[in-house]
Amino acid sequence: MKLSTQSHSLIESALKEAVSRFAMGCEQTVVTDIHLLPKQGSGELIIFDDDDEELARVIIEEWVDYDNDDFYENVERMLRAAVNQLQECGCIRNLPLLKPYSFVLVDEDRETIAELLLIDDDTLLVNHELLEGLDEELDDFLKQLLED
Repeated sequence: MKLSTQSHSLIESALKEAVSRFAMGCEQTVVTDIHLLPKQGSGELIIFDDDDEELARVIIEEWVDYDNDDFYENVERMLRAAVNQLQECGCIRNLPLLKPYSFVLVDEDRETIAELLLIDDDTLLVNHELLEGLDEELDDFLKQLLED
């Protein structure tokens, strides 16, 4: 799925609008997750907090017409890139939120699909590619230890 420049801008604007809601307050807020809910049928991207308070909402035209089964996989990649770009530009660096908190992709049932970004001073979120094959390596290591 390819997004237009306008759709990329809409996603970026929605994310900035959502985080700006937190930047307005001076005291630290306890938020554990900022949820991103893409809706394939309506094309909506709804961003909300732990209390289900809506922080931003936009319509992404390309999502309305997209009917393949890999919708969430494509959207996850796009939203992860957008959230990472938001972090790189420094927009979420000094938010008055109690750490750790995450940007999370959720489905229509509000079930977590993927953690897009974890914000914490001393925790690193490793991605799937880095962990690929780790189980086998650990199993081999344990087997070798037990044999010796």
